[in-house]
Amino acid sequence: MDTPQPRYLYLARHAEANSDESALTDAGRRQAVLLGERLRDVPLAAIHHGPLARATQTARLIAEQRADDIEPLVSEAAGDYVPYEPTREDLVGGGVDADRYLDFVAQFPPAERAAGPQLAARALKLFTGTVDGNEPRHELVVTHNFLGGWFLRAAYDAPAWRWLGINLANAALTVIRYAPGRPASVLVFNDMGHLPVGLRWTGLPPESRV
Repeated sequence: MDTPQPRYLYLARHAEANSDESALTDAGRRQAVLLGERLRDVPLAAIHHGPLARATQTARLIAEQRADDIEPLVSEAAGDYVPYEPTREDLVGGGVDADRYLDFVAQFPPAERAAGPQLAARALKLFTGTVDGNEPRHELVVTHNFLGGWFLRAAYDAPAWRWLGINLANAALTVIRYAPGRPASVLVFNDMGHLPVGLRWTGLPPESRV
């Protein structure tokens, strides 16, 4: 009889893309290959990715490093969108510059901001929580910075607006464990041990690098 089992969510932001984000750079392709080598022996049941080219290419390069012929699966829910549009009331008293964050989110098209919460709710339903079965499940989601922040916010049960300010580097690895009867546990965050120094921290501003 199937019982609730742990799920291990391996979360990666796509590798470095070129200026118009239509393809990975040479450095980005190398990042993706190295991440694939890092995950080669992880018993992944699935590789999911968003529909944009930079996520698709990253997922395929990761899959090519494996011996199990796993086929990456495209998911709109793993795409690049605003998962929650904060209100001023959300931000006031939170120790942040409310105008700065409201202006940042307002630059995205209204239709995208309207559709994002539904996609974000679907992403949590699809990719988080325990699974029914006889053994733990390991899944990789290759996504974008906003959704990565959304998953981490949810793992810590933080307010919905708190996806803002959580940043994932290109091809860095984050792992979240969902176990029966326990809160979600972030095991690894922004791990770049598989990348040489020159390929680390891309996608983030200089002040976010350590």
